[in-house]
Amino acid sequence: MVAPHKNLAVASLLFVLAAIPPLCAADEPNLERIVPVPAGEQIPLSDFFRPSLMKPPQLNPSGTHIAALVSGNDDRDRLLVYELKTQKTESFGGPNDVDMDVTEVNWLNDERLIFGISLLKRGGIGKYTANVGSLAHYYPMLQYAGASLIAVPPADRTRPLLWLFGLTTLTSGGGEAVNVDTNIRSGKIVNLLGASQQSLDRAEFEDENQKHIVTRYPILKSDQDAGYLADKAGHLAFGYTVNHDGVYQLHRLAGDHWESCPVNLEEIDVIGTGDQPGELVVTGPRNTGHARPLQLMDGTTGKLGEVLLKDDTYDFNGSLYRDPGSRTIVGAVYDHAGPQVAWFNPAYLKLQEILNGFFPGVVVRIIGNDEKGELVLVSTYSDRQPPVYQWVDVTTRKAGLIKNSMPWIDPARMRPMQIVKYKTRDGHRLDAYLTLPAGASKQNPPPMVVLPHDGPHIRNTWGFDAQAQFFASRGYAVLQPNYRSSPGYGWMFPREDDWAFDKMRDDVIDATKGLASSGLVDGRRIAIIGTGFGGYLAADSVASEPALYRCAVSISGIYDWAELIRDNRFNQEMSAPYNSSSFYSILYRLGDPKKEPEKFNALSVLQHAGQIRVPLLMAYGEFDSGILISQAKSVESTLKRNGIDCDLEKFTNESFGILRLKHVLELYTRVEAFLAKNLIPVKPVSATP
Repeated sequence: MVAPHKNLAVASLLFVLAAIPPLCAADEPNLERIVPVPAGEQIPLSDFFRPSLMKPPQLNPSGTHIAALVSGNDDRDRLLVYELKTQKTESFGGPNDVDMDVTEVNWLNDERLIFGISLLKRGGIGKYTANVGSLAHYYPMLQYAGASLIAVPPADRTRPLLWLFGLTTLTSGGGEAVNVDTNIRSGKIVNLLGASQQSLDRAEFEDENQKHIVTRYPILKSDQDAGYLADKAGHLAFGYTVNHDGVYQLHRLAGDHWESCPVNLEEIDVIGTGDQPGELVVTGPRNTGHARPLQLMDGTTGKLGEVLLKDDTYDFNGSLYRDPGSRTIVGAVYDHAGPQVAWFNPAYLKLQEILNGFFPGVVVRIIGNDEKGELVLVSTYSDRQPPVYQWVDVTTRKAGLIKNSMPWIDPARMRPMQIVKYKTRDGHRLDAYLTLPAGASKQNPPPMVVLPHDGPHIRNTWGFDAQAQFFASRGYAVLQPNYRSSPGYGWMFPREDDWAFDKMRDDVIDATKGLASSGLVDGRRIAIIGTGFGGYLAADSVASEPALYRCAVSISGIYDWAELIRDNRFNQEMSAPYNSSSFYSILYRLGDPKKEPEKFNALSVLQHAGQIRVPLLMAYGEFDSGILISQAKSVESTLKRNGIDCDLEKFTNESFGILRLKHVLELYTRVEAFLAKNLIPVKPVSATP
């Protein structure tokens, strides 16, 4: 787990934004077909966006069974368990007439799994467990209580460590960490598939929940907990809090109480716990001009220790890999311009070489192995190939297919993703990813779609990207620029640039101009499309540089930060109050609109909507934050008053992202038509006779 201090403020804000757009009806997709369409036939839109058949599988500790979330032809995720020796399968997905998904599956031991259940694709409603051989007889641990798995202690696997969060009377204050006993079966599921949460008898399901909680750890005496870390043995070790000043603090569990750690989370990013008690693995502190390495730290004293991994051109941005038997850290997976892996253990380094030999020409990632190290699960992928899950028996040197996640995609018809560099106006060089359609050349430059990523503190990466491949299949070049605050580049910029939204917009514009001037694309036919923070950047870019783009699509965008900060709601379902930690964290990092009105006016699309001179398509979900929809309506009114084509649509019964396949296809059907209308070839100017 990465320390949340950099992401939580925007994440809690953008969690509200990641909304849903509705638009025209799309043709009914054929989800039963699992082979590619014939070579001469256009690839259907649904092939790019339909759910993958399998999410990354997990191996149980002894390597006898695989568990994975799988999708069929009804846009639902089910739990599948596969026994390797007998090839026997077992699945569970709930009643056919209930809109239910299984989520977040993890093995507890060789026979038992813990997982979540989501209704109506609106979030989890609790944690449940089931045994292999009787998945349908699942039983609850926590119902209608927000919960996240922290760790499974190897010495006591049936008592996992969970974080209880959200507004629940199970907790005191913002949340707490607990162990639950999965051997206790109450046999009672309270309103699992029933009506709304408001109609539940809260005392009834809370009594059921209390039966399973066997260890309650000390409450973090602060405004709100923000996350927890377990040590190598799966025991609770560290916790994060955020106070009403917006400052994050790290704490160490010392017996029966918490002690504050002398670690400045504005300078240090915690990647995980180390192999020794009280040890952390971190990046930092920032030293402008020098990339941040991955290194050890003493959580008690704050003293930095051994450097595990250093790259001279990128801050470390990735995760740790532990050996499932010894639980020691053996490697790290991270992003450079492309995907990277570093092994600290010679045996794993040798294993990687063997696996690369099995699967040449693709990226090979270890996603799990048994405790003996004999059976390995891998994911293989490339920029043209979606993930394919395989097993490898190290002792016999044999390998086999588990599942191609998207067998209807023909890699031969996909387009390569190029890594390109662009120069920002203040002289830095950042990564962008360019996907060109078939037949593109300087003699035949295609129109271009620019896709700024959501964020700001996430990044675009190299690999198979369904959205980019869809647009490329329709004849568009696709540019996916990273910008300052994208992980990996922090060492290049001063800390204040982490929240310099105007400079991030300028980076996207600079990347667009750089490609437009290269001759590889038609610089007169460029669109920009984004979701969440990317939707804000898309709208802000056409307000700032209306002559550069021909049109824009903003999905769940923010159009006025000051107004959003003033609003009383930061979470659709919880309606966080004005003085919530989310509010103060944003205030601490972005600034106070009361004190800096000119700054916030400059960041506001709403205040500059009159400068937009190109068609704008906006989309939201019915249950997104009301203030965001109100802002979009204000932008729409301004554009229509100025005679600019503008359309604002919403999807019913959706929130926090485009989740239902039907709506995803409606959205991209509409976007496809919108681009075709607005990116028509520019007629050459006739010479004067």
